[in-house]
Amino acid sequence: MANTNEGKAKSTSKSGGKKKEVKKETGLGLSFKKDENFGEWYSEVVVNGEMIEYYDISGCYILRPTTMAIWDILKDFFDDKIKKMKIKNCYFPLFVSPGVLEKEKDHIEGFAPEVAWVTKSGKSDLEVPIAIRPTSETVMYPYFSKWIRGHRDLPLRLNQWCNVVRWEFSNPTPFIRSREFLWQEGHTAFATQAEADAEVLEILELYRQVYEDYLAVPVVKGKKSELEKFAGGYYTTSVEAFIPNTGRGVQGATSHCLGQNFANMFDISFENEKGERAKVWQNSWAYSTRTIGVMVMTHGDDKGLVLPPKVADLQIVVVPVPFKDADTQGIFDACTATVNTLIDAGFRVEADLRDNYSPGWKYSQWEMKGVPLRIEIGPKDLAKSQVRAVRRDNSAKMDIPMADLVEQMKVLLDEIQKNLFEVAKQKRDACVQVIKTWDEFVDALAHKKLILAPWCDEEEVEKDVKARTKGEMGAAKTLCTPFDQPEMEEGTLCFASGKPATKWTYWGRSY
Repeated sequence: MANTNEGKAKSTSKSGGKKKEVKKETGLGLSFKKDENFGEWYSEVVVNGEMIEYYDISGCYILRPTTMAIWDILKDFFDDKIKKMKIKNCYFPLFVSPGVLEKEKDHIEGFAPEVAWVTKSGKSDLEVPIAIRPTSETVMYPYFSKWIRGHRDLPLRLNQWCNVVRWEFSNPTPFIRSREFLWQEGHTAFATQAEADAEVLEILELYRQVYEDYLAVPVVKGKKSELEKFAGGYYTTSVEAFIPNTGRGVQGATSHCLGQNFANMFDISFENEKGERAKVWQNSWAYSTRTIGVMVMTHGDDKGLVLPPKVADLQIVVVPVPFKDADTQGIFDACTATVNTLIDAGFRVEADLRDNYSPGWKYSQWEMKGVPLRIEIGPKDLAKSQVRAVRRDNSAKMDIPMADLVEQMKVLLDEIQKNLFEVAKQKRDACVQVIKTWDEFVDALAHKKLILAPWCDEEEVEKDVKARTKGEMGAAKTLCTPFDQPEMEEGTLCFASGKPATKWTYWGRSY
């Protein structure tokens, strides 16, 4: 990792120019470029941007205030929406008894390699090991069975904000693949499949809004294949993102219809209006702090983080630029007044009035942290009753009269939010390649494309594609079948099997 020591601007070296000394001493600037070494760049950005700190247990990370502020904004948005849907928050314990965990065979087989176990209390071995939840279906559903008796108990719609632990994997990546992460998980039960189906899509649309409206990340809404669906579920829908630099898809969030599988296993039944016993239909759905990693990967550049204004903990930073013999106090006072005006108008803003750092050093630091807008105030600005605004997304500069400040800040932040999404969408769309043959598929995969291909929807064919593409970069698989299906000409054949194709599906490598 690069040195992140925030040293002062004054020189401690006897050689070299001031700029070189500042960069060397402060550690500002990244050692790796996004296009040249994406993995090292990403690791450096999330540390230097003060989003995470590495912990002494592999795959576990300290989430710093910038990250938690973003998570809180996403949480507030989603929590408000689901409460309006009459979904209520609850909390279930972190620990799971093995008898309960292993009750649902298909489900636990899907998670078995990732389950962490508590085997000791102090120096004593536990008589029965206790699992730490990888997800909470088996934790919650014995109690659904207890609470649901008749049709008046339905629907039962619960959500919890919590952490989960998934231990077994070889390449931990901050936010994207970590052993412990934060998420929400919704668990609901209905009398009918129609109600369950409707909620699956309603929640999925909220996940699209999290990514596109807040994080400015384009996603595709679609359905997972039988091979890739949630273990033990009926069907899985997801929002899928794509990282052009790596040519990998990211499962952004999932909304599952569990059908009646868990209801049969845990005997979750009710007496309907006819006096008959019936099994409930269930859903589960979740998004996690993975969202934040996808945002960093999508928007970050060689200067560091680039945060969308809607989720940035700090939307605007005000930096004084006092020249020699300038009215320094007057400039500082103008910065403070500007901050107060913008705070009163509802912006998240602060001034950087540290006098032992140069303005250029401050610019670099706040760019590293991804603050969407920087306001500079110098002697000329003071004389003209204006400020200079600098955008983080495209470095564009403009002078704004103080009288128009509040209105123009709102316009600029809205423009930055929209521009980040449009640029990301253009880059993502440029990676989409429509193919119809195996040779085209292999070529597109080699060029890190998001591949849209006609498919026969047979599980054995998907397994065969995985086997044939297995290598150092990882095998290709289905990402999702988009709900928005392109027209398929009659007689179109599956790219992999040559059988009649039934749908267009996105394929590629993934995280």
